[in-house]
Amino acid sequence: MTEKRALRLSGLEPLIITPESNFINVGERTNVAGSKKFLRLIKEEKFEEALVVAREQVENGAQIIDINMDDGLIEGKEAMVKFLNLIVAEPDIARVPIMIDSSKWEIIEAGLQVVQGKCVVNSISLKEGEAEFIEHAKKIKRYGAAVIVMAFDEIGQADNYVRRLEISKRSYDILVDKVKFPPEDIIFDLNIFPVGTGMDEHKRNAIDYIEATRWVKENLPHVSLSGGVSNVSFSFRGNNPVREAMHSVFLYHAIKAGMNMGIVNPSLLEVYDEIPKDLLEHVEDVILDRRDDATERLLNFAESVVGSKKENRIDLSWRENPLQERITHALVKGIDAYILKDIEEARIQADQPIEVIEGHLMIGMNVVGDLFGSGKMFLPQVVKSARVMKKAVAYLLPYIEADTSTKRKSAGKILMATVKGDVHDIGKNIVSVVLGCNNYEIIDLGVMVPSEKIIETAKAENVDVIGLSGLITPSLDEMVFLAKEMQRQNFQVPLLIGGATTSKAHTAVKIDPQYGNAVAHVNDASRAVTVVGDLLKDSTRVRYMSDLKEEYDKFRKNFKKRSKVKSFLSIEEARQNKFKIDWGSSEISKPKEPGIQVIEDFDLKKLEHYIDWSPFFRSWDLHGKYPAILDDVKVGEQARSLFSDARNLLDRIFDEKLLKAKAVFGLFPGNTVNEDDIEIRHEENSEEKTMLFRTLRQQLKKHGEQPNFALADFIAPKESGVEDYMGCFCVTTGFGTQEMANKFEKDHDDYNSIMIKALSDRLAEAFAEYLHKQVRTKHWGYEPEEDLSNEQLIKESYKGIRPAPGYPACPDHLEKLSIWEVLKVEEKIGVKLTESLAMWPAASVSGYYFGNPEARYFGLGKIKEDQVKDYAMRKGVSVEKAEKWLNPNIAD
Repeated sequence: MTEKRALRLSGLEPLIITPESNFINVGERTNVAGSKKFLRLIKEEKFEEALVVAREQVENGAQIIDINMDDGLIEGKEAMVKFLNLIVAEPDIARVPIMIDSSKWEIIEAGLQVVQGKCVVNSISLKEGEAEFIEHAKKIKRYGAAVIVMAFDEIGQADNYVRRLEISKRSYDILVDKVKFPPEDIIFDLNIFPVGTGMDEHKRNAIDYIEATRWVKENLPHVSLSGGVSNVSFSFRGNNPVREAMHSVFLYHAIKAGMNMGIVNPSLLEVYDEIPKDLLEHVEDVILDRRDDATERLLNFAESVVGSKKENRIDLSWRENPLQERITHALVKGIDAYILKDIEEARIQADQPIEVIEGHLMIGMNVVGDLFGSGKMFLPQVVKSARVMKKAVAYLLPYIEADTSTKRKSAGKILMATVKGDVHDIGKNIVSVVLGCNNYEIIDLGVMVPSEKIIETAKAENVDVIGLSGLITPSLDEMVFLAKEMQRQNFQVPLLIGGATTSKAHTAVKIDPQYGNAVAHVNDASRAVTVVGDLLKDSTRVRYMSDLKEEYDKFRKNFKKRSKVKSFLSIEEARQNKFKIDWGSSEISKPKEPGIQVIEDFDLKKLEHYIDWSPFFRSWDLHGKYPAILDDVKVGEQARSLFSDARNLLDRIFDEKLLKAKAVFGLFPGNTVNEDDIEIRHEENSEEKTMLFRTLRQQLKKHGEQPNFALADFIAPKESGVEDYMGCFCVTTGFGTQEMANKFEKDHDDYNSIMIKALSDRLAEAFAEYLHKQVRTKHWGYEPEEDLSNEQLIKESYKGIRPAPGYPACPDHLEKLSIWEVLKVEEKIGVKLTESLAMWPAASVSGYYFGNPEARYFGLGKIKEDQVKDYAMRKGVSVEKAEKWLNPNIAD
């Protein structure tokens, strides 16, 4: 049996592609040949706008982004380097791996020298002979990248089955035997050509690719296969229904043959099972070359193809199926209306009530697990399945407890906790539900759990795994501390790390070295089941733990090497390269309503049109941008169902006043002092006081004339003699959230328990957006005529910025203490700060207001020890404390 070796890529986050992984979608809108808009922006050197194209691709579900600058009117090398350097400072883009795409080696190598993480080179081939092929492959290997190999040699492109096999085998042997290139880092593109052109020589284009893919997968171990899918339907441009069907049919057969990644336009894809049977037959005849007259028949049939909307009707025919099929159907579809009736029938038939759980219910949940693992079910559906499962188990429990001779078997016992000081638990709860669906017993300690309680409970309950969650920076230190304590107390259970602030990098570099047993970073719910299974199964445990330790050790070594490559300025040099505003001519507006204002019991209905729904779908592991996600070919149906449920609960929130919203904000005169501090003047008990907000400055050495930003750059220096202004705020929509979540949980309804928290978070962000607009147009009033749509608000098309402590431009949560002191947040609206400075209720947002037209968002990035010491001195705290709060941003 051939050993499995995964293709491992990374941006800021890892992308591990195994035989079990779903199809990997490569976005190519950052390719000047694939997007007219992107080409125009690059030609006009509007790189900031070009970043928006990259960001949209990632938001819409691209797991890798292909970047190509090959155009006669562009300096490709310069453009590639500049764009990649800009991406580094954008964590929401940089989290996915990059595909450096060019036909010119000098551009590829320039990209390899600046890209972060492990990227993919697109592409090399034998076109110019073996010597150049080997030379380029050796360099790619040295840079630690994966590579796409085109089926192209000295004769030309492979355009039939035999040529595809010959070139791929020859390329593989050279790379693996001569270059010693890791075979798992090889991705073959076997050339996808159009079918249905009317030319006999093109009839087998698709089936030859599919059969060649199968041969390569079976005979060239560990490689991946890719391609540009839209090429196959080129002959049917203008007829989208036919093209959508062709892409789906081609992918269905190509993926089964071994194709595991490619460039696919989601808007030109239909769900295979939902293609009308007559259209499916005609398309498959062409794709699979099943009839001599296949093309002619499809051309004739295509003229009659029109899109049609599906009818919405309730189908209860499944209620006529045998008992097991009904229970499985209810679990898969998340239907709880009939589950108690079916479970009672199963209980009566069983010898013991426990058999209904271990038999009927687990058979159904195994189907759910298989569908979820293969990408045919999505997270919201699984959570609904869990709701049905919990109701069924709750019904059976009294019968099971009455039968003392039986005991339920579980796959393992897992302790889950959000660490001390942290209040966010949506992600943890979702992972708990998914693991519970796979027959793991979950002990959920909730939020703000001290390390001693985690350890005490783990011992008392004899757990098999400990899972830790955290959203804010200090949570990372709590996790490191707990790992050290587990090691000191000789624990032997695996440790799972998850949450928005966590990363593979932090887990590998900071946590894993502290604990001798397995430490695994889990970045999404679907991966949790596989990881826990591998850690607990006798057949995989030892090997998986060994591989994990080896992987993290290798990651640490590479991480340290990468850190040494980057160039940094001293803090003084960075200040010399600050962002400069001409304060003599800069547009500064005095607030119309200065001072502090409080909003009590705000009408939540006003926030409805300010909600940004895209992050809501992401919290449920449905990736795409609202509203396009509702029509997405892969997740659209599930997104529509989830959105409908969310809207229904939102209406209840509005009508029944389930949640309470409050806000406090203030606008103050202020100036920059001491280079990087902002001093504001405010009134307290009829006495004028001052407060210093400390800011941090980028230290990474920039290319060209790019400045090193700090938020203080957007406020006029005191020595300029110009009076400037700044604001700060806190809003919450979280009062009532936990109470509602608890009620749902008592009804075994995790789905709505998670939903109420997700909606509270969205309403809090909407409140921040709404209030900022009121500040711009009314209270500060520097944009009284502003008239922006919600989409424009989400894109931050307005003047001014609203950065928040703990986020990229100002990552130190300590600054929240200054906001709380100035605004008297807890006294006025009841929002508290935990010892780790998380806000409670969790659905709260705080931050600053900057009104200067030149103010912009940026990422601080890595900073050096000299700035940490300087910041500690300015802040009046120890260097150790500053290091704790700035941990992820400190360069090694």
